[in-house]
Order: sequence, then structure tokens, then C-alpha cells
Amino acid sequence: MSKKNKKLLPKIGVAALSSPLEIGAGRAPGVAAEFTDKLAAAGCTVINLGALQNIRDSRRAGMKLYDERAAALLAVPVSWYEDYLIIDLLEEWPGPLLLWPLPGLETGALCGAQQNMSFLKRLHHPAEYVFGEPNNRQCLEQAMKFFRAAALAKIMRRAKIGLAGHRVNGMTHTSPNEFMLKRDLGVRVIPLDLPEILAGAESQSEPTAAEKWHELCSAAGSCNVSEPEGIYSVKMYFALKKAVEEKELDALAVGCYPQLMGKVCLAASLLADDGVPLACEGDVNGAAAMLMLNRLSGEAVHNCDWLEPIGRDTVLFTHCGSGSFSLAQKREDINLASVRLMGQGVCAQFPSKPGPVTLLNLTPGENGYLSAVLEGKAVETEMLFPGNPLKVRFKTPLSEINDWIFSNGLGHHWMAAYGNYFPEIKYWSQISGKNLNRKNILALN
Repeated sequence: MSKKNKKLLPKIGVAALSSPLEIGAGRAPGVAAEFTDKLAAAGCTVINLGALQNIRDSRRAGMKLYDERAAALLAVPVSWYEDYLIIDLLEEWPGPLLLWPLPGLETGALCGAQQNMSFLKRLHHPAEYVFGEPNNRQCLEQAMKFFRAAALAKIMRRAKIGLAGHRVNGMTHTSPNEFMLKRDLGVRVIPLDLPEILAGAESQSEPTAAEKWHELCSAAGSCNVSEPEGIYSVKMYFALKKAVEEKELDALAVGCYPQLMGKVCLAASLLADDGVPLACEGDVNGAAAMLMLNRLSGEAVHNCDWLEPIGRDTVLFTHCGSGSFSLAQKREDINLASVRLMGQGVCAQFPSKPGPVTLLNLTPGENGYLSAVLEGKAVETEMLFPGNPLKVRFKTPLSEINDWIFSNGLGHHWMAAYGNYFPEIKYWSQISGKNLNRKNILALN
């Protein structure tokens, strides 16, 4: 399946719930059809399960959801209903669900949803609710965030991250706890043989790599590296892409510092456009965060160090220059240059474009992974650092943010996506399991 960047398209089941004796029960089939159309218009693939009024309906719906591999269920109570309608369904398909009871003075739909949620909470089952008319825009927006989170959980549960080399010596917080990573996030680590990848790069076709290099030079604003360096960097891209395809990987982490600095940066830029995030310095946790943000945003994401405050409310984030060309403020600003400190390889250096951003840091803690989220606004910046400087302004005072980072023991790698995704990340944590819960989700803006 292609991993090209695109927005999540959740596959969602829709069912209307009622008890035959209650007022409003006759609306159920029409309501199910109405919500099917609404979710389809919002970008979902929708399974219309119709009206659920008895155990047989529920079991049939649950088996359909299982067969279709649905990410979540929208259950719409149109009247009071027995809570076993959902419980029996979940016996066949134990996925996350959102209750959307419809208003009605005599229907009892809200009462039914409340009693159902009481049962679900005691089961620790991932469930949320909204309350409003079918045309309530705010309810639909909240529901879509929940459904995107459910789709993300399904993606992460099957995700594989290739690790080539090892994490940087002295950067312990980037070490993945593979058991905890699988338990909490769903991600599996696939070790890659770095000598094999390096040999694979050397064996790539010279003419094909040269053609790609000339194409990249034309797409950039300027180039200040030799052609042999550029061609080798393209060969490294081809070698890593081959590993991704052979191992069916969703993301990569490469131990680049210090010997491979600059040698894999261009590959990271190009793989980002293929929908395969690559984290520097062997940071598997960072690669998982990049993958989450990439799938939520449908776009390439930044791989950043928390570098330095600028003024009272702004922080400069950056890395050496491994970002996608699409992250640049202006195409003509993109400079293909050698990496700082080592003076080798190829980096795509440019000031990053402005816009609202979500920054995510995943760090293994004592009781599970911590998911730390910051929301801010990227503002226009100059080339303040030879890499991909991202200048982010926050509403929260920087002194408070620093206290938050140090008190929670968060690492220095932050992944950034354009857009606001904290609600989805919060819902994802509840859907993914008991170890990722509200106390393990940290957020500031």
C-alpha cells in the first residue's frame, strides 16, 4: 500500500439505537442513513449498520464491523434503549465508540446513553459522547477528531519502525523500551543491518542517481555541494527506500551522529515526501512521534531539537537539515549544503514556513510512555541556524514551559506538524490502552 502523505480516512460504522416501545424509535433507520451521509461527506468510509433494537441486530452489526475492520463506531440513540445492545455488539468487535444521543423531551435518548456509558466506563472501554442535533457542526467536528484518533490507533498498532545503527551514545532518553513501546503505542521495532544498507547505497545505479540529483538541484534555490556528494546522498535514499519496501516499514530511525551526519539527511527529506518519516540520531521514540503527526496531518513533519528561547514567548527549534522541501517558507530559500560540524553530505537547509503547529514528544517513563504536547504558532524566521529553523511562539510563558519540561523529565527532541492535533492525541491515548491515559498525556499551549 502506498504511504504517500494523505489525511486519515477513518472507516466508521454507524448504528441508530432504540427500544421498540419508546417514542422516537421509528426514526432509527432514517437517522442511520442520515449520519452515514454526513460522515461520508466529512471524509470517512462508512458502514451503515441500520437500526439496532435487539440482540440479533447487535451481533450482526458487531460481526459486520469486525469483517470490515472498522476503526470506530458511531452509535446514535434516538430513544431510550437497553445497554446490552452495545455490550453484545462489543463481544463481536471490541473497538472504540462514540455515542451521539439526539435531543428529545420524551424519547429518553440521553438517559439511555448515560446508562450505557456507566457500563462502558466500568469496563474501561474507550468511549466518548457528544450531544446535539444531527446538524450540530460542533458535535460533528468533535466526533471527527475521535474517529481520526481511532484510525490513528489502528495504524500505530500495526506500525513498524526500522532502526539502522544505534541511538547516539550519551542520548539515553532516545532509547526505546521495545516492550513498553508495543504495549502502549502498538509500534514494533525492526532492526536493520546498517552495513548492508551502506553497501546497498554503493551498489545503486550511478546514472539513475545522477538524474534524480539534477532534478533536486533544479527544485532547490541553490546548491553548494559537489555532484559526487549529491549522487551518494540520492543512492542512500534509494537504499533506505528499498529497505522500507522489503520490510514493509512505516518509519525509520538512523543512528547518524557523528559518522553519518549529512549522509542520510537528503534521504530523510525525500522519504518524508513518500510518507515515511525518518528520525535522526537513532531516535525510535522520535520516529513514532513523527509517524503519528504525519498520519494526523497528512503532511511531512519537522524533526527538531529544542534549541533556544528568543524573547519572552518564542523558541527556536531546528535540526541539521533533514526536512522535506515542502516545509520551506519559500522554494528559493532551499539551499543544498553540507552538514554543520562535519562538512560532508547534503542537507536541505531553509527557514521553515509559518502557521499553527503541534509539537509532540514521546518519552518512556516509569509507568509507560509519556506523550507531551505543545501547541503554538510558527512565525516567519530568518536562517538563524544552518538547518531547518522553526520559530514557534507560545501563549504560555517560557519559564512555565521549561518548568514543565524539566519536572516531567522530557527529552529534547520535539516533532512538529502544521495544524492543531491535541484533541486527537488525547483521544488516541484513551483508545490505545490503560497505560496511555490522562495522567500520561501532558499538554501546554
